[in-house]
Amino acid sequence: MYKKNLIWAAFALLTLFSAKANEQRWKIADDGSIYWTIGADIPHTDHIEMSGKSVSVVLRYGVNSQGAFTLNKSMVWPLLRTIPNNTHASLMRRFNWNPLDLITVNGRELQNEKVQKITLKGKLSIESRFDLWRDDSFTLLREYFPSTDKPFLIETYKIINTGKRALYIEIPDSKNRIYTDRVKGVDGTYRIETAIVENGAFNLNPGEELSFSAYIAAYRKDEASIDLNINQERANRDNLVTSWMNNLELETPDKIIDHMFAFSKIRACESIYQTKGGPMHGPGGESYYAAIWANDQAEYINPYFPFTGYQYGNASALNSFMHFARFMNPENKPIPSSIIAEGLDIWNGVGDRGDAAMIAYGATRYALARGSKAEALQLWPLIEWCLHYNQSKLNPQGVVMSDTDELENRFPSGDANLCTSSLYYDALLSAAYLADEIGQKGAKTYRDQAAKLRENIEKYFGATVEGFNTYAYYKGNDVLRSWICIPLTVGINERVSGTIDALFSPRLWTENGLLTQAGSETFWDRSTLYALRGVYAVGETEKATKFLHHYSATRLLGDHVPYAIEAWPEGEQRHLSAESGLYGRIITEGMFGIRPVGLKSFTLTPRLPVEWDQMALRRIHAFNTVFDIEVKRIPQNRLQVEIIQNGKTKTLTVKESETIKFTLK
Repeated sequence: MYKKNLIWAAFALLTLFSAKANEQRWKIADDGSIYWTIGADIPHTDHIEMSGKSVSVVLRYGVNSQGAFTLNKSMVWPLLRTIPNNTHASLMRRFNWNPLDLITVNGRELQNEKVQKITLKGKLSIESRFDLWRDDSFTLLREYFPSTDKPFLIETYKIINTGKRALYIEIPDSKNRIYTDRVKGVDGTYRIETAIVENGAFNLNPGEELSFSAYIAAYRKDEASIDLNINQERANRDNLVTSWMNNLELETPDKIIDHMFAFSKIRACESIYQTKGGPMHGPGGESYYAAIWANDQAEYINPYFPFTGYQYGNASALNSFMHFARFMNPENKPIPSSIIAEGLDIWNGVGDRGDAAMIAYGATRYALARGSKAEALQLWPLIEWCLHYNQSKLNPQGVVMSDTDELENRFPSGDANLCTSSLYYDALLSAAYLADEIGQKGAKTYRDQAAKLRENIEKYFGATVEGFNTYAYYKGNDVLRSWICIPLTVGINERVSGTIDALFSPRLWTENGLLTQAGSETFWDRSTLYALRGVYAVGETEKATKFLHHYSATRLLGDHVPYAIEAWPEGEQRHLSAESGLYGRIITEGMFGIRPVGLKSFTLTPRLPVEWDQMALRRIHAFNTVFDIEVKRIPQNRLQVEIIQNGKTKTLTVKESETIKFTLK
């Protein structure tokens, strides 16, 4: 009875969430952007991170109670290293510098601003109206975006005279330089510049426009300043954002999920930095740059990059695995949790987090999805070493021991946790597929080890927790944990029903997704994203879609937009980038059920919700080719699946929940 009441309470919560979703602050525009039309819903503030190869910026923006725009710019230059050169040693500064404070219109500073609309699509854009005296007025359009490859935050401004008389506008010649303390920089003194690019005095007649720009940049002390072509920089950013959104495109009847998926690719792909150690995908969040982690990069996002078509993402994935490979050792010492400082140092501050399982899981899935035999052979020694390491860490009950997990002792994980063993299980299966493909030995051994490990996971972790037939996250754990979702994502389905009931009970599920531990206030999006993928994977399609819609509406159109976040209360719900990769994998691996089983082959288990007639995933770039998948409902509870490659279509008819294998040309 207790469990039944919890389930009914969960549906009541979902009804409440659906009602709140109708009160969204943001809307979707026809051009794929999202926008907030400012009304009585002020004051309101938010923050968003945007990145390029040499810079990242967190913009803390909002509209105050008087209707004026507010902005603080938190700048990060990952390639300008500070001392001590550790995980957090990027040059960082927060600025309230506002070029508009220096500009006068008709001899006066800008006043009486009323923000009309704010728009997001890889840039932060603001439209405001200024009403002056004697019917003078103008519209101001602002944009903020990072350079794709230079150490710049770029700001563009356009003034449109909407009044009845000419406006006299003065823009000063402004360029300021800050020189940092040389003893605090790895390369000595750094130079930070703020500048207004255009200047002068202008008469602006009614209906006329005036454009100018500004920037914040940083260099090593003796580096020459870069002359910017602002229009080219804007075009570069727009083109890159468009390419991310248009490749691996999702088409469903649910436009909120479609747009959240499109936006997730922006954040997932933009956060790669061109370091001395090669391209390094970094989580961001004003903390984690020019470095890689066994969870964020190897486990979360690297297996996703081949699907996106972003070659720089693939390069960063391979580069990260090669960095980890540097630390293989005959003594069987743990592989580092993180490689930091552009590859010059490591962090292993909490011991073994199950990092070798994370790396083996990510490297095998990446190699299969990438479809390159040369890369697979390059990765094979690392994969073998990580598998051997995990096998050597089995306890007497046959599950993998580790010091902690990826939450790094924030919550208890015992001396053997469910996540590490589940990742190792999946890695063994992927390694068997890969060995067969590239002519390496060991496939049968890996399959046998996986089968035994699956039995041991059930015996060791299987338990009744808070009345649910699910998993104890570690031996002795008697409180529900969000990571009980992990087995669902790797094909372990012995306790599906109880696990799903537990995940979506009020003990774990909240308006912001899963609590990390029942009874706490803490949520981390990564476990919610894994759970939604896993619920799709085991065929609970309707439940997964309802909760995915709610989650997507909250993150894309709610009060903190537009990407998946790290956690709360830790980190102020930062837009860490790999979480957006996990969102994408809900679609590729969950909704469409794509599981790489060869360099050119995959299994497919499409999960088409009953309220949808069709869905499609277009311009998939995995397996070293490009193809589309279309799924349509046809009579007699069957699905028509079309694989379109090089202009040719292969049509298959399958039963609901049927898994099929497909080999590409």
